[in-house]
Amino acid sequence: MNKSLLTLSLSLSATFTMFGQSAVDAYRLSQPDMKGTARFMGMAGAFGALGGDLSTLSQNPAGIGVYRSNEIGFSLDLDCQSSSAEAQGFKHDMSQTKFLLNNIGAVLTMRLASETMPNINFGFTYNKGASFNRVYGGGVPKLSNSLSNYIAGISNGEGLTENDVASTSNYDPYNPTDVGYISPWLSILGYDGYLITPTGSGENTRWYGQWGDGTSGSGSFKVQEKGSVDEYNIAFGGNIKNVLYWGMDFDIVNLNYTMQSLWGENLEGAYVPDQNNQLVRESASWGLGNYYNVHGSGFNYKLGFILKPIQELRIGLAFHTPTWYNLTENYVGSVDYQYGNEQPGSTSTNGGYLAYNDMCFRTPWKIIASLAGVIGNNFIISMDYEWIAYNKMKFSSPGSYGVSDDWDYGWDNGWDWYASANSAPQPPTKSSVFDSGMYGDVNGDIANYYQSTNTIRLGAEYRVTPAFSLRAGYSYTTSPVKERAKEDKEIIYTAGTRPNYRFDNHTYYITCGAGYRYKNLYVDLAYVYKNISSQYHAYTPDVNTDVNQSIPSPQAKVDFNNSQIVLSAGIRF
Repeated sequence: MNKSLLTLSLSLSATFTMFGQSAVDAYRLSQPDMKGTARFMGMAGAFGALGGDLSTLSQNPAGIGVYRSNEIGFSLDLDCQSSSAEAQGFKHDMSQTKFLLNNIGAVLTMRLASETMPNINFGFTYNKGASFNRVYGGGVPKLSNSLSNYIAGISNGEGLTENDVASTSNYDPYNPTDVGYISPWLSILGYDGYLITPTGSGENTRWYGQWGDGTSGSGSFKVQEKGSVDEYNIAFGGNIKNVLYWGMDFDIVNLNYTMQSLWGENLEGAYVPDQNNQLVRESASWGLGNYYNVHGSGFNYKLGFILKPIQELRIGLAFHTPTWYNLTENYVGSVDYQYGNEQPGSTSTNGGYLAYNDMCFRTPWKIIASLAGVIGNNFIISMDYEWIAYNKMKFSSPGSYGVSDDWDYGWDNGWDWYASANSAPQPPTKSSVFDSGMYGDVNGDIANYYQSTNTIRLGAEYRVTPAFSLRAGYSYTTSPVKERAKEDKEIIYTAGTRPNYRFDNHTYYITCGAGYRYKNLYVDLAYVYKNISSQYHAYTPDVNTDVNQSIPSPQAKVDFNNSQIVLSAGIRF
């Protein structure tokens, strides 16, 4: 058989799949969203120079200085999500609907007997900073390689022997007693699931995957993500002579993210080991399933200003520090398989127990510059520019804050989530070991794959009558991923047993809304359409950086189209 078709590049290193986090995970935990009041969302979030809305506490806290009365309000969100994944002309659609509490809070105004500083305002809000809820999946009708060959390439690159990955009565490769070098978990899982086969011994060991001359087959995938970033804002601010408004916001942030993923292959003429560990040709049907959860809390600080040199013009500027998180992650992987006419089998990482790891994570810096014009008493037009430095995300050791269900192997065989994952007992000791070098590699990958994004938000409001207003808006965000990574010219290092990843191309929103005021009461309604264009990869392309060539991995174009209906209500007094 052709060895070049059986193993990927031998340049793969341990940073591929050791444990824990990767650069891809960093973006998952930092990806933006637009959540807030119906007025805020109806104008596409272009509120940085306006203020006077509960959502501004988490955008430009100077907006709290605009208030001249007290307010209590809340916002509800009906989020109708759909996804479309297309590969080689095969298209698969999925959808789900979620009901969310976007925002609830209050602003209190304290009037001062001063012409220089007429008032000081205090605000307390809960705001949903981001929603991770999405589901997508599809198929790749014709494969040109196999995930098993990717795993074989990692094993060869690490120089693994069969003794490094094989479990015995005296040795657990997932938890070696000497707490020294730990073999990549994906290699151990692949060996236990017969995805990879060794030949030779010692330094002469060579690993082979299931794809070779004459092999054909198809792949399928499904990914479900859920969770949110919940912000608890404590803000205060005021104004100076009704010309300069200022504010600052101290946030306590809770994060909870869960991903369940499956990559399955159905192969004909696959190279699999027989009882004597010799490669034979037969059909192979298997699936790699993963459960991953990360949760924890953090804090950040925001500072903002709004300048009103004349009644018709507002200029805003806000600075957001990173959120410094203390996080804990839990994960487990499994392989379900069936070869030829043999009985199906399954195997899991770490004996099926959830592994866990503690870490710190720092999100990117953010700067927002805003401009708004007020024409008479009837029309407002506003614009925000937002810059986020995704290449500055960083993982670090705990305490440092960044300062230094059963899985089915076939797409048509169903999808039973790993239901016992949340209740599985914890292992007595941590089953992963990190050192400073690992974090250095991952942080280097972040800088290598990601770049700063630019967001433009435009919004308008027209007061039809003193009580009734109409709104519209548009927002566009550039891709956070560098072109080389998107064009398969970079090796994408992932973590644990999760080789899949997704790169976003762009995000845009189209919004509209209406508002009604009756005395001290208000009700606002908004419709928000959101589109994200992404590229799903089952695993990294095999890249030869010396000649700038690559063997593409199974991919699919994924479009997320979300329709949201947001309702806000409140009272000012």
